[in-house]
Amino acid sequence: MSKAPVIAIDGPSGSGKGTIASRVAKTLGYSLLDSGALYRVLGVACNRKKLDLTDHQAVASLAKDLDIEFGRSGEGSVCLDSIEVSLDIRSDLGSDMASRVGAIGAAREALFERQLAFRQPPGLVADGRDMGTVVFPDAELKIFLTASPEERAKRRYKQLIGKGIDAILPDLLRDLKERDKRDTERVISPLKPAEDAIVIDTTDLSIDQVVNQVLELYRCA
Repeated sequence: MSKAPVIAIDGPSGSGKGTIASRVAKTLGYSLLDSGALYRVLGVACNRKKLDLTDHQAVASLAKDLDIEFGRSGEGSVCLDSIEVSLDIRSDLGSDMASRVGAIGAAREALFERQLAFRQPPGLVADGRDMGTVVFPDAELKIFLTASPEERAKRRYKQLIGKGIDAILPDLLRDLKERDKRDTERVISPLKPAEDAIVIDTTDLSIDQVVNQVLELYRCA
């Protein structure tokens, strides 16, 4: 396995990790791994096939056989079986299903090797929930982004409305808190900062401020 440098950026939904990771990767000329997209695609695929999520082997089998392609029709695009699913996986259903399949150990194991394969020269910026704790424990820099639930719900609301997807702020806040509880309390790979991670509260920070902070931390790592 390549030992290209890795910046691991973890955090809950709405903390800004996807946007921050993308901008840091672009600035450094590194590859980008949106691990959450893998779980979202798997969740959407399970929903479409009406799989019983208690059948862990069926979910794991589907995870191994997923035909996923990133970037075919532009930055941020994701295709499943050659069909664009970018909007589907970013919907509230996509978020909820990702959290549910992410709690299945067999599914996580099936996607583990796929994530490792993204580690290629000159480097990788990986964002998710267990990048620094499980997937890349030897990352050169580990960042854990957070923000208040209210701020994260507002960000999610603006994101969905901006994409033409109907959303109700109180419902988003409730669902976000439920996902937080599920993600932090699950037995397998719970959402938590790595012991050597640097925690950044993004509630009152701009995207540029957080990006600059992460880049400075990496330069000093």
